[in-house]
Amino acid sequence: MSTIELGMPGRGLAGVPLLAEDAPAQTKKEFTSDQEVRWCPGCGDYAILATMQGFLPELGLKRENIVFVSGIGCSSRFPYYLDTYGMHSIHGRAPAIATGLATSRRDLSVFVVTGDGDALSIGGNHLIHALRRNVNLTILLFNNEIYGLTKGQYSPTSQVGSITKSTPMGSVDNPFNPVSLALGAEATFVARSMDSDRKHLTEVLRAATAHRGTSLVEIYQNCPIFNDGVFAVLKDREQAATRILHLVDGEEISAGDTVVVRGEAGSLTVVDRADADPARIVRHDVHAEDPSQAFAISRLIDPTLAHVPMGIFRDVDRPTYDDLVRDQVDASVEGLGGAASDADLDELLTGKDSWTVSA
Repeated sequence: MSTIELGMPGRGLAGVPLLAEDAPAQTKKEFTSDQEVRWCPGCGDYAILATMQGFLPELGLKRENIVFVSGIGCSSRFPYYLDTYGMHSIHGRAPAIATGLATSRRDLSVFVVTGDGDALSIGGNHLIHALRRNVNLTILLFNNEIYGLTKGQYSPTSQVGSITKSTPMGSVDNPFNPVSLALGAEATFVARSMDSDRKHLTEVLRAATAHRGTSLVEIYQNCPIFNDGVFAVLKDREQAATRILHLVDGEEISAGDTVVVRGEAGSLTVVDRADADPARIVRHDVHAEDPSQAFAISRLIDPTLAHVPMGIFRDVDRPTYDDLVRDQVDASVEGLGGAASDADLDELLTGKDSWTVSA
């Protein structure tokens, strides 16, 4: 191994140091910290953590070049359990903190770990602006449709009618669809996977980290205490075969004997294959510049989970925020003859746009 090239796993620019040629191959053990893992027995976070610990060695990055930033919530304990750099930050603000880190440190591969409450409630604006700006981040959004850490209040993804500690008569809020939200913010990489499907989750993580720009991965995750079994029908093999619409670039979108078709008015719907007009069967185009079809696919899901698109919805290239900011900084420094001086700083601070305030 030598250096990362643009667009390769790890997000770093060309020249980021990897493992030395003679260094031993990394394993899950190297990425597992000595901290006791403290989640409730049966929590889906365990499966996601194990998948991530097993996947990270693939990147070939030095552990000191990887950072996990989290907010507040059960999922946000994630950085404690990885032997990388990490920061357990403040509620909803992980994308903002990670943006500053990714912009100022071009040598780092930055991940954000967040939950449906942390990311979509108090952190909603931070999330959509990170997506809009296309910052070099991999955002893992654990969605269990509940606030688990604070003991079972409804969250921004809880379904209408959900009985929780804070909605004893049933939630009346219309929930967010995180994938639709991300696509509406024109995120350049959007995907969905599930805690218990290690093979699929690893494949999605592999693509997400290879993408240069903001990658959002929604991960369905079970909370055995306050929302147990919310995705149970997707974990039952027979049920999953008829409900999960597999998104594979260039292939028909289908589940069992059903396929997605485009109707007369242009909208998408799921019908029996026997009743489908072959000319109207939709083939997935993950690299389409226009996110309209990906958005329409994201809307096929309903509260009963009768049809659930799963996989990569969108993966397109666009200049990244941190690269563009660094280009501006480099251009400014070059314009100053290669280095900024104290005189330049004084001129900035005492320029014509400053005021002297007196009593």
